[in-house]
Amino acid sequence: MRSRLCGSAPMILDINWEEDTILLEDRERLLGLLKQGIEKAITMTGGSEEAEVSLTLVDDVRIHELNRDYRGVDRPTDVLSFALQEEVDEEPDILGYEDDLLGDIIISVERARAQATEYGHSFERELIYLAVHGTLHLQGYDHMEEEEQAEMRKQEEAIMGEIGLVR
Repeated sequence: MRSRLCGSAPMILDINWEEDTILLEDRERLLGLLKQGIEKAITMTGGSEEAEVSLTLVDDVRIHELNRDYRGVDRPTDVLSFALQEEVDEEPDILGYEDDLLGDIIISVERARAQATEYGHSFERELIYLAVHGTLHLQGYDHMEEEEQAEMRKQEEAIMGEIGLVR
């Protein structure tokens, strides 16, 4: 099931609900929170208010396949991001053309539930946190180095605080 959410801001969030354990009556509330988290992650890091993001909610089997096929890591993970805005040295500069299509975020609902229990907070908070985390990756943030990780965590906590989902 797909949901396309366009709110008061021009950001477009396209959600694909591949994983079906989230009840239909819970999806409406989650849609608003997901959009709010992704929107805040974009705007608080200087991104375009007209950005477009695709979010797919999957199970562990599907995210395992994607992690293996695209990252060479043969296990499930919580979130994957596929940025369309990454700069590559070989890419030609196309006369000032800017595309607001940021990319795709894939979240394992199973991992989100397990991590919510492990970290002692709600599934809702963990799901939104993973969406924020994935969005920051689309914006160029990473956590491979200690300094990068500290900056990304600081941004995540600030964004989660803005939407009222603190730890």
